[in-house]
Amino acid sequence: MADSVLQTVPLGMQWPTLDPFLFCVHHRDDYPPGNDELGPAASLEGRMIGQDFEGIDGWRMYHGQRVPGFPQHPHRGFETVTYVRTGLIDHSDSIGAAARFGRGDVQWLTAGRGIVHAETFPLVERDRPNPLELFQIWLNLPAEDKLAEPHFAMLWDADIPRVRHRSDGGALAEVTVIAGPLEGAEPPAPPPRSWASRPDAEVAIWHVRLEPGASWRMPAVHREGTLRTLYVFDGEGIEVDRTPVAVSHAAVVRPDRDLELASERGAECLVLQGAPIGEPVAQYGPFVMNTEEEIHQAFADYRATGFGGWPWSSDEPVNPPSEGRFARHPDGVLERPAAG
Repeated sequence: MADSVLQTVPLGMQWPTLDPFLFCVHHRDDYPPGNDELGPAASLEGRMIGQDFEGIDGWRMYHGQRVPGFPQHPHRGFETVTYVRTGLIDHSDSIGAAARFGRGDVQWLTAGRGIVHAETFPLVERDRPNPLELFQIWLNLPAEDKLAEPHFAMLWDADIPRVRHRSDGGALAEVTVIAGPLEGAEPPAPPPRSWASRPDAEVAIWHVRLEPGASWRMPAVHREGTLRTLYVFDGEGIEVDRTPVAVSHAAVVRPDRDLELASERGAECLVLQGAPIGEPVAQYGPFVMNTEEEIHQAFADYRATGFGGWPWSSDEPVNPPSEGRFARHPDGVLERPAAG
């Protein structure tokens, strides 16, 4: 049905989103082997270090000086959901949490009243490339939760459910269920003050992978006003109820009916869905509030308090090369995924 697809738009690295999401960034970098400092064992000549977004040779340093990534920076008033498909991230923050995660893991961080964190991309492999692919999704908070206590959570790959269907010809459709229940699969709970923690918000984050010839019927949402967008980021495009959506395009689709997703030659897409918060959005860089006055207050509070200060010796901390995936919570509890 042609009206199943309401709108399509082309995608760049930073994707446009609908309320309650603020935006989504898709990072894909083919990093070379690493050096002793876990940075690239390659010349940095010609790069604008500290602001390297050009993608020279297929990778970027971003704001990193010696290790790719994002040295310490503040947030207030929203959440980050970071889904790493390939590679690793070293996380450090002002509430005392630290982690190394990736290879299918998800980190969910509620900035709330204010947090400072660093996200570095350690190139742990010395004798082979270090490819990295991740999505970072910014999810808004309603006014009553914008000054909530910051919260750090890890969703390990082994704990994230997958829904799988095979077509008559054997082609596989697989859905990674990061947020929002699907066909009886319940993902780990989001942070307690997240918009996604409210059942009536209908928040879903699903990664859909269709092998060539596969199809999957995405179920309808029954809450009126819920918004649903598909981002086709890899492969040869999909059909939504026989309406084609090309790769590197987003499609706003009808949420109130089941939709048949199919791909003749294979594709991957990310689904973002949720009921709108429906409040004014005032954003300036890393702060997302409801009014300009609140933005000014966020800057004043950050200057005065540093959102708790920075307890690490470096602005871009990295863990030792031999360190596996782990999370150390603000209370000191150490957590590791089942696979180590």
